[in-house]
Amino acid sequence: MKSPLHIIYSKPDSLSARQSAIIRTLLYFDIFKYPLTLQEILRFCNTRIHTLSELQTDVNWLVEHLFIFQFGDVYSTQNDSGIAVRRKAGNTMADTVMPIAQKRAQFIQRFPFVRSVLISGSLSKQYFDENSDVDFMVITKPGRLWVCRLLLTMYKKIFLLNRRKYFCINYYIDSDSLYIPDENIFAATEIITLLPQTGFTYYNAFMQSNTWVNRFYPNHLNHTEPAITDKPKVVKRFAEWILSGKSGNLADMAAFKLTAFFLKKKYRHIPAMQYAVSFRSHKHVSKHHPHGFQFKVMDAMHQQCKQFETQHQISLL
Repeated sequence: MKSPLHIIYSKPDSLSARQSAIIRTLLYFDIFKYPLTLQEILRFCNTRIHTLSELQTDVNWLVEHLFIFQFGDVYSTQNDSGIAVRRKAGNTMADTVMPIAQKRAQFIQRFPFVRSVLISGSLSKQYFDENSDVDFMVITKPGRLWVCRLLLTMYKKIFLLNRRKYFCINYYIDSDSLYIPDENIFAATEIITLLPQTGFTYYNAFMQSNTWVNRFYPNHLNHTEPAITDKPKVVKRFAEWILSGKSGNLADMAAFKLTAFFLKKKYRHIPAMQYAVSFRSHKHVSKHHPHGFQFKVMDAMHQQCKQFETQHQISLL
């Protein structure tokens, strides 16, 4: 006869689809050493969950059977309380940095052809540390993306001495091309965590153009709070008038060719396929992710799942 202790800690040989989805959710965020609250597990789970109570039942079961671990109000597949301490410190710093980021977003909105500014990256997930940057995504007027990008880049290089800590714009798209083609868990996570700061109408149109994220995150909700919609200043309106018509078209094309030339020269060591994704550069889009983070995260997720299955001798459905 098995002892009671053995019965309590014996591992089951299978998981339900929802339990497997919960573990996959935690595994993804464990790549970033970021344990999740129950509400966050619900938001980022890739299967439909109707109530927190049914989620809590499965989470409790996974904790009881040592598939996941609880530290206060957060959960992880890693039995390391240090990541909960790290998260708390990062959340606190994010609260401090957020007002700075919001003011920077309002400042970026004043530049010609900017239509919407969104906070992205780690800060959009309420985390910030000494290695973090304040990242932004910008939606521009059609046909003027590269002029807009050049003006903002020149401001950063001249007035900020190229410092990016609180001014890192790594994604531009124009309002005629809002669809993001990277239909994977990394891109979906980045999209649903964007924090719109200006131009809420454009943000809403952006989310409508990327409903594919619902396949990965069926429980997420778009932001509905009103964003700041400042009336364009006189200088901005004048600059946009000057750069309208043929002169603006020529300026935008010149800015595109100039930027593309320098990027290809600077990052010529990056493989062609990775370059095409990390530096997506077309008339309607400019993406600048020089470290190939998407590829690293996707590979890490694959490895995380394999290691978990091997460690627990169980299949993640």
